[in-house]
Amino acid sequence: MRHDSATTLLYRPVNQAELDLIAASGWLEFPPRLPEQPFFYPVLNEQYAAQIARDWNVPYYGVGYVLRFAVDADYADTFPVQNVGNREHNELWVPAEELAEFNRHIVGQIEVISIFNAE
Repeated sequence: MRHDSATTLLYRPVNQAELDLIAASGWLEFPPRLPEQPFFYPVLNEQYAAQIARDWNVPYYGVGYVLRFAVDADYADTFPVQNVGNREHNELWVPAEELAEFNRHIVGQIEVISIFNAE
């Protein structure tokens, strides 16, 4: 999970609406969760994020993006890794009420690394 001694690389599959909100933040933070979304789920590897973007976001939204970002490693380590399927299906469960604090621990900018669409 570690990128270097100071940060952890994480990934996030998003749809167009979420991407637009992230872009509006200057690529510095994730938007607040909706009331029916009690957790923010960054994932630990690019392949899992791509699977979600391709297999879930594209059918529902027509497009899916994979984002990569770095978080202070000590802070990321406060969230236990949750496995939700196969051995590569690992993610962090950040309570929605802690997302603003999580955003403050992002190092650098959030970047788009893959785009999937229905075409």
